[in-house]
Amino acid sequence: MTITAVTMPRWGLTMEEGTVTAWLVPVGGSVNVGQELAEVESSKLAGTVEATAGGVVRRTIIEVGATVPVGTLLGVIADASVDDAEIDAFVGTFKPVEVAAGEDESSKPKSVEAGGLRWSYLRSGEGGVPLVLIHGFGGDAAGWGFIQGTIGADQDVIAVDLPGHGNSEKTIRDGSIDAQADAVIGFLDALGIDKAHLAGHSMGGGIAIGIALKAPGRVASLTLLAPVGLGDGINTEYLKGFVAARKRRDLEIVLRQLFANEALVTPALAEEIIRYKRLDGAQPALETLLAALLNGQAQRAQYRDKLGAIKVPVAVIWGAQDRIIPPEHAVGLPASVRVETLAGSGHMPQVEAADQVNKILRETIAKA
Repeated sequence: MTITAVTMPRWGLTMEEGTVTAWLVPVGGSVNVGQELAEVESSKLAGTVEATAGGVVRRTIIEVGATVPVGTLLGVIADASVDDAEIDAFVGTFKPVEVAAGEDESSKPKSVEAGGLRWSYLRSGEGGVPLVLIHGFGGDAAGWGFIQGTIGADQDVIAVDLPGHGNSEKTIRDGSIDAQADAVIGFLDALGIDKAHLAGHSMGGGIAIGIALKAPGRVASLTLLAPVGLGDGINTEYLKGFVAARKRRDLEIVLRQLFANEALVTPALAEEIIRYKRLDGAQPALETLLAALLNGQAQRAQYRDKLGAIKVPVAVIWGAQDRIIPPEHAVGLPASVRVETLAGSGHMPQVEAADQVNKILRETIAKA
């Protein structure tokens, strides 16, 4: 009879370890393929581990609260007829799943100079027209972990740290969406990328639209997650609170607005963002970007009337419970634009509804 290992997953290229925060099925409980078994969090992401086989949970090896490396055996699924001795032997001889040398190399941030600035990015996968992932205000490349880890199995995927963010240089000369679109085109030039599929989140979605309008021949498809630029409404109190927060607890309260499931905001996530904000140049960069994003209490960049001019496949994805940018901005878009509103998701569908986002992304890329 088959014995199936449940291991610590790797979400994204930079994840090295994770913490088990809850077991959702007790020992002796029956599970089906795809059923959620355990809750796990890393410093960047929190999510669930799903069963890859049906059967009975025969062992839970790692206790709640324990932090272990990626690939560690967390538990065991097997049919009830399998002897305990066989389970014990399986556990005793199990070797942690090792990251292949090539994958380990791809997990390291790479850098390139573009426009006189040093850009950091994560690159994985091979083949096809590259997919370039553009994060939002205050985010970074690692926030695309659920997406890059999946799509990167099939094609070349690049997640970029925009200037002022992540490991990229913190200098911001012009924080406007238009100027950032020009900057990303320069980044693509520096990597020798003539054409790419673009996926952008929030501010990054506006940047992706700007690139498609400025250089239509450079864009193969466009997937926009809760993008700026399609309406006036935006949660200015969130943005100002994010910039102003100096302590982890204050930032945790602000970050909860990003998610429908506020439990996804972990102390580790908030602490990592606080550390980023303390880097030289990060705070002024955020302040410059914030001033450029807003026109009073409204969004400054407006692309809604221009979206229909984009000739490549365009998909717009919104979380139905988005508290940062109203999902109503997805209503009344041109008929050529695919619109998907995801129940149970807030402003971060790439985290809360990663499977659905990956499916839509793949379909949009295939349509191109």
